[in-house]
Amino acid sequence: MMVVTPHPDDAEFGVAGTVVQWTRAGKNVVYVVCTNGDKGTSDINMKPQELARIREQEQLAAAKLLGVSDVVFLRHPDQSLEDTPEFRKELVRLIRTYRPEVVVTASPYRRYMWHRDHRITGQVTMDAVFPYARDHLSYPDLLAEGLQPHKVKEMWLWAADDANYHSNVTDTFDIKMAALGCHQSQVGGIPPEMKERLREWAKAMAEGEDFELGEAFRRVEMRY
Repeated sequence: MMVVTPHPDDAEFGVAGTVVQWTRAGKNVVYVVCTNGDKGTSDINMKPQELARIREQEQLAAAKLLGVSDVVFLRHPDQSLEDTPEFRKELVRLIRTYRPEVVVTASPYRRYMWHRDHRITGQVTMDAVFPYARDHLSYPDLLAEGLQPHKVKEMWLWAADDANYHSNVTDTFDIKMAALGCHQSQVGGIPPEMKERLREWAKAMAEGEDFELGEAFRRVEMRY
C-alpha cells in the first residue's frame, strides 16, 4: 500500500484510521510526502528551514505510531507543486520500486476551495499510476535502473465529493487522533473541540453504514 500525501499531516487527516487496519493486518504501507510543509505556520518567528525539519520529525513520529513501514520525503517546497514530467517521474520511480497494490492520495477533483498542492498531488499521482507506471516505454531510463513496469490494482482518493467507499475506523479512531497529535506544529495537541469536530466528521463519513465512524474515499478499481 502506498499513501501519497501533499504535506506532512494530510495523510493522518485523510486515511490514518484505514492505515492502522492495514498495518495490523500485516500489510506494508509506505508514505510518500511530497512537500516539506515549510509554509504551514502562523508563527511569524518560525523560519521555513526549521519548520520543515520539525514537520519531518512529526511525520516520522505519526508514521511510527501507525505502523507505516517506510516514509519517503520528496522535500518539494510547500505551495510549489506543479504538474511536471520530473514530479511525475519521481512518483513513477517509487511506484515501480515499492510495487503497491493500492495507491491512496488526495482527490484532485474536490470542488471550490482546495489547496493547490492537494490538487496537483492527486492529479500527478493518478497520471503516474496510469499509464506511466504501467508502460515500459514511459521513462525508459527507469528500465536501465531495473525498475520494471507495475500495474496498481486500485486507487483510493480521500476528500472526494463523490465517495463510493467507506472504511470502518471505529476501532482505530483513537490511534488516528494520536497520530494527528504528533503534528504539534499544526494541531497543537488537538484541543477537545477539534477532536469532537473530527469525530462528528467521521460520523458523517459512516452515514448509512453499520458502523459509527468512517473514512470516505472514491475507490477506483483499475482495468487494464
